[in-house]
Amino acid sequence: MKRPALFLDRDGTLNEEVHYLHRPEDARLTAGAAQALAEANRRGIPVIVVSNQAGIGKGIFGWEQYGAVMERIDELLAQEGAHIDAAYACPFHEAGQGEYRYADHPDRKPNPGMLLRAAEEHDLDLSRSWMIGDKDLDLETGRRAGCRVALVRTGYGAEVDGSQADLVVPTLAAALSEILSTWPC
Repeated sequence: MKRPALFLDRDGTLNEEVHYLHRPEDARLTAGAAQALAEANRRGIPVIVVSNQAGIGKGIFGWEQYGAVMERIDELLAQEGAHIDAAYACPFHEAGQGEYRYADHPDRKPNPGMLLRAAEEHDLDLSRSWMIGDKDLDLETGRRAGCRVALVRTGYGAEVDGSQADLVVPTLAAALSEILSTWPC
């Protein structure tokens, strides 16, 4: 039987917004995120990060720096007994360089490609899953994939009209608290 999952945007949602985050020492989790994810982990709910990474596509930083940042995020989560189950990143961008120059790649949010691939690879039920993010494109991505969507007011979330979201909350921790209180979906 397919399981529901939690899909999280990374920058501005899971970790504090840093423009083109590529240095591990700049990675800081949003308040309460690790503890809230630990509860999802205890319940056996898959936690999947889906992130546009235009900085890779534009040549601002490379996969090695992206990997180092993800390792640091994993370390910070582990300090609270939390983990993510998978991470998907899309480097494609209309202003990308070389192979990464692609105006509307199926994986680039707001397209749902990363969620669809995760659902296939991890046997997930998108109709019972949530996409949580701080931008309109995160909400649209979740909707296009058939998920429910939550807007957090961290990162760019304070500037986003939340009328299209199923849930609008101050932080990822608050979103997970609300979602987990009604789990299973």
